[in-house]
Amino acid sequence: MVNQSHPRLPTADELPNSDDTPVDNELQDLMPGLLKLLLATIWAERQDWFWGTDMALYFDPDDEPIVPDGFLVLGVPRIKDENLRRSYVLWEENVVPVLTLEVISRKRRSEYRQKKLDYAALGVRYYAIYNALRQVKASFEVYRLEQGEYVPLPGNPVWLPEVGLGLGCERGVYQGVEREWLYWYDQAGRRYPTPEERAAAAELRAMQEAAIRLQAEAQLEALRRRLREQGIDPEA
Repeated sequence: MVNQSHPRLPTADELPNSDDTPVDNELQDLMPGLLKLLLATIWAERQDWFWGTDMALYFDPDDEPIVPDGFLVLGVPRIKDENLRRSYVLWEENVVPVLTLEVISRKRRSEYRQKKLDYAALGVRYYAIYNALRQVKASFEVYRLEQGEYVPLPGNPVWLPEVGLGLGCERGVYQGVEREWLYWYDQAGRRYPTPEERAAAAELRAMQEAAIRLQAEAQLEALRRRLREQGIDPEA
């Protein structure tokens, strides 16, 4: 935890905002990015949350930061100032993330060992891991912190009461790529659609409404024609 006895705690502007370690795969950018994009739609009216992607998480000025692939914080301003956050500094924000996410795409980087211990020590309530390399065990896991240790939670999606959302995975299409993606779900297990899906659904509805109007106009014109054949003025 934060060492409050430190003579002067550095600010976010004074701290490095990256560990300069390149991601293993594009998934480590796209997976958290999709979750953030969905949150921006689901919580469009809320300003009390923050999602960090591949951002340094500083918890002690004397230690190196942790850099989750994604993390969610509740109860902080979504936008801190016009320059946005360079990193997430715990001794400035004073709110521990409620969820951290690690995406394993090419090689393991202690996600199943050391990072579990690190996040548990910080008090992160939920720890999610997505491992596309797994073939026997499930690719998606969510752990909940119970008495200082992470306990795996069953199900897909997994409901997160403190967040008010479910987190799960299923096949879908995002940015033209069809594969398994991580999504947010409501309490009934219904998946929140992506912006692409919302746009496609809106286009389909518009086409259906146009088709209904055309069909109604055609039926009305046919009725007018039959009336005229019977010597009746359809406008009378």
